[in-house]
Amino acid sequence: MALTLTTEPRFDLKVVADLVAPGSRVLDVGCGDGALLELLARDRGVDGRGIELSQQGVNECVARGLAVIQGDADTDLVDYPADSFDYVVLSQTLQATREPHRVLTHLLRIGRRAIVSFPNFGHWRVRMSLLTGGRMPVTSQLPQTWYETPNIHFCTIRDFVDLTDALDATVERAVALRRNGEAIPFNMPWGFWNLFGEQAVFLLRR
Repeated sequence: MALTLTTEPRFDLKVVADLVAPGSRVLDVGCGDGALLELLARDRGVDGRGIELSQQGVNECVARGLAVIQGDADTDLVDYPADSFDYVVLSQTLQATREPHRVLTHLLRIGRRAIVSFPNFGHWRVRMSLLTGGRMPVTSQLPQTWYETPNIHFCTIRDFVDLTDALDATVERAVALRRNGEAIPFNMPWGFWNLFGEQAVFLLRR
């Protein structure tokens, strides 16, 4: 059955899809409503699977005809064998995990490559909000108030690069995105990305 996207995908999902080779086996961890899996199936012809914590998300994925099970990235990735997927994707979910270090280790074990996207807590708007208002920021990438957010481990682009170094992971490609989805040039230093990128997407391998 052909899959049809019902809404315009997020900017970072388009970037993620472009990083995936056509016909690959993909596991989407924290797949939400299945928008990325649907995009990958339509545009890249992937064999996609998903794992999602919320029952509502699983129901929405199943309604789209996607192969998704309910599960927790913090506890259930250990059950997947090594090299069982070409790509494992963690999109806008790393900051909501209890043990990001352990989760990323499993991503790199399960997939030949891992793709991770996350909101950048080092963006200048976040810094300005803390500096001038003295309150936790609310932005387009961090829309919930501090007491409603599912995010428990905020990080900056520089923090994430440090984590990849600690895991001895290789960054094959990386993209930082402005608010309008425009990519910041790759030849800019990490500090520039950290200041002006609202979100980032990394393609990693062991």
